[in-house]
Amino acid sequence: MVPFHNPHMTDTVNADPAELAKFSELAHRWWDLESEFRPLHEINPLRLDWIDSIAPIAGRKVLDVGCGGGILADAMARRQADVLGIDLADKALKVAQLHALEAATHGVKYRRVSVEDLAAEQPETFDVVTCMEMLEHVPQPASAVDACARLVKPGGWVFLSTIHRNLKSFLLAIVGAEYVLGMLPRGTHEYQKLIRPSELAAYCRAAGLELHHTRGLQHNPITRRYWLSDDTSVNYMFATRKPTVSQQ
Repeated sequence: MVPFHNPHMTDTVNADPAELAKFSELAHRWWDLESEFRPLHEINPLRLDWIDSIAPIAGRKVLDVGCGGGILADAMARRQADVLGIDLADKALKVAQLHALEAATHGVKYRRVSVEDLAAEQPETFDVVTCMEMLEHVPQPASAVDACARLVKPGGWVFLSTIHRNLKSFLLAIVGAEYVLGMLPRGTHEYQKLIRPSELAAYCRAAGLELHHTRGLQHNPITRRYWLSDDTSVNYMFATRKPTVSQQ
């Protein structure tokens, strides 16, 4: 893992240009349900329902970090949340904005800004912060987690998802999904950038977030069915909360 230095430094953007280019090249396919982004569309109802069951989002101010083409942000807005989606990939953001116009999705806005810079600009602004499928694509995931913690209000929730780093995840999430089944473009994930739950939990503790719930996401490639479980050995999600009173 890349060492985590000062979480409040924003003089260098916590983003990998190669990762941004990778997703920008596919931007026009974000809302194609048979494209490389099909898995995100298929898991979206599961993760949205899980988030909404823990922290009901209707009428709440929600931030979606690393929103890409807006799949989750758009869905949260349709549940009456006031949503801001942020990303550093220009093409993906333009696709998200265009989709919102075409689908007449109200209550969602998009902005090109890093999570660290937004945290410096708007601390403790949001009731709920989501950062899904992004942490394994940035050089310093701990910095992103810290920024999410600074953006959420005391008592608010931060939801995170990523991929475990172990042999099973290498075989299923990289070899299987990318090279055998072709569910994702080859090179989507790099094994060394994957994050163990213990590492993510440490990032959360360092940021002052309390871990309340964990869920794993499983998939049957034959039936194309996804479901949530207690198995966090491959894809997993954290529900964390910022204490109402600062812990000294």
